[in-house]
Amino acid sequence: MTLNEIAYNLLNLVRGGRSNHDEHISLDQIKFNVKHYRAMFIRRDYARNGFVSRHIEQDLGCIKLQRVDATKCCSLPSECIVSRGEDLIPTTVRFNNQEAITYVGDVTGTGTIPVVDSNTIQFLAFDKYTNKKYKAYMIENYLYIYNAEGLEYINIRGIFEDPEAVSKFGDCGGAKCYDDSATVFPIPMDMLNAINKGILSGELSLLASTKSDTTNDRMQDVQQAQPKK
Repeated sequence: MTLNEIAYNLLNLVRGGRSNHDEHISLDQIKFNVKHYRAMFIRRDYARNGFVSRHIEQDLGCIKLQRVDATKCCSLPSECIVSRGEDLIPTTVRFNNQEAITYVGDVTGTGTIPVVDSNTIQFLAFDKYTNKKYKAYMIENYLYIYNAEGLEYINIRGIFEDPEAVSKFGDCGGAKCYDDSATVFPIPMDMLNAINKGILSGELSLLASTKSDTTNDRMQDVQQAQPKK
C-alpha cells in the first residue's frame, strides 16, 4: 500500500466516503501525521523488542564517494584526506544508542562495512588486525569511509524518519528509490492499523469536528467575507 492510498483511505474513513472538492482536511496534512506516527511507533517497537523488520527498511541505492579534506575550516586545509558520500543521508529514526542505519557496504549489498563512532577513528591506525579494513562513520548527515582506497560507490540501507526523503536517491538505472504514488510505504500492516487508529482518534477527529464547505460555494463565501465599499 502506498502513502497516497493510506492517506486517501483515512480521508474516506473520516468523511464516511463523502469527500468533496472543498474538503478542509488536506492529504498533505494526513501524510505528515502518518509519517509522524510511523517514526514514533517504530522507535517504541525497537525499544520494546530490539527488532528491526525488513518492511520498515529503505535502500538508498548507489552513493558515490568523493575525496575531501577532513578539516572543518575552509581556510585551513589539512593533509588528512578522507572519502565521503556525496549525498546527505536522510535523518534516521532515533534508536536507543545507535544510528538506525542497518547496512553500509559495497553495491552488491553483501560486503558489509562496520559503522563505528567518529571519535574512535583516530585510534584505528593502531589496530593491529583491522587497521587496513574499511570503517564507516557519521559526521552530521554525511557518511565517511575510513581507508576507502579502491572504493568508488557504497550502498546504504536504514530506517528513516521521512520515507519521502529517500525520493532524491536513485538506483543504478536512474529510477527513484521512493515515490508516494508508486512505492509501497515502508511499514508492516499491523503497525499501519495502529497508526490509523491513532490518527482517527486524534488529529483527524479534531479536524472532522469542524464543518467543511459542502455546498461548493467557495467564491460566494469569499465575496461575502469581503468588506462592502
